[in-house]
Amino acid sequence: MRCPCNSGEDFQGCCAKYLGGNSDGTVAYPPTAEALMRSRYTAFAVGDTSYLLRTWHPDTRPAELELDPDQQWYLLEILSTSRGGYFDDDGVVGFRASYRSAANRKLRDSLTETSSFIRQGKQWLYVDALEIH
Repeated sequence: MRCPCNSGEDFQGCCAKYLGGNSDGTVAYPPTAEALMRSRYTAFAVGDTSYLLRTWHPDTRPAELELDPDQQWYLLEILSTSRGGYFDDDGVVGFRASYRSAANRKLRDSLTETSSFIRQGKQWLYVDALEIH
C-alpha cells in the first residue's frame, strides 16, 4: 500500500513507523519538519487522532480532537519548506491537502496551510498554522 503522504514510498517504509512505532517496539521520530507534516497528514487520512495530539506542541494542542468522518483525505502537495532540517530547531512547511466527501465523492475541496514546527530534543512538534486558505 502506498503511503497516503504521497512520498512515493510504501506505507510501512514511510509514515507507519512514526504513527505506530517500529516492529521492535521502539518509537521513531520524523527527522525533519516536512517528514512530520507528511506523517500528520497520514494520521488525518487514516484517522489516528492520538498521533496528531502526540505530535502537537503542548502550548497549542487542543484538549481533544474529533476528525470529520465525512472528509476523505486523498492528496498531499508540499508547496514550500523553510528551515526544519536535520540541524534546525524550527521550521515552516507550506502544503495543500485535498479531500473529498465520503457521502458524495464528487464533492472535493482542499486546504492550503503554512504551518510552523519546532523540535524539542529528537521530536518535531506541530505548533500552529501561520496562514490558512
